[in-house]
Amino acid sequence: MKLELDVTLTDKDMYRFNMYHMYSGVHGIFSIVIAIMIFVVAGVTWGDVERGYSIAYVAFGVVFLIYMPCTLKLKSKQQLKMSASLREGLHYLFDEEGIHVSQGEETAELLWKQVYKMVATKSNVLIYSNRVNAFVIPRTQLGEKYQPLKELAEKQLEKFRIRMK
Repeated sequence: MKLELDVTLTDKDMYRFNMYHMYSGVHGIFSIVIAIMIFVVAGVTWGDVERGYSIAYVAFGVVFLIYMPCTLKLKSKQQLKMSASLREGLHYLFDEEGIHVSQGEETAELLWKQVYKMVATKSNVLIYSNRVNAFVIPRTQLGEKYQPLKELAEKQLEKFRIRMK
């Protein structure tokens, strides 16, 4: 079975990938836990310490919650501006051998045994070639080809390497 599609990424697609990548890992979870702990400290010490300290605690908690999403938003826009290969469309061909990606004269091949993991989120399908780098395919551009792609991936990948509903 062969499956072909063309994908053009937007800064919104990159932002969603970066948010997933950040908050599904230890760093993102840690930042949320720290923010919650800071809010708890602010609530417990409110009235026992000077008002300025309590306001500073709340401000630090807000910074921990807001800083990363804002940074990732800016990073996503910058990634698309700086990378012509991300701005221009990619052509994907999925078959029993692997994933073939092309753009103009350039081609790359990722065999199924080289796929680190494949994850479907609400908005993207992410095909990781290692722990950090992934091909991002927006679900809106995948459309009705999602189910055939899922079936092909389930046939080719070990169960622990795939998370698609």
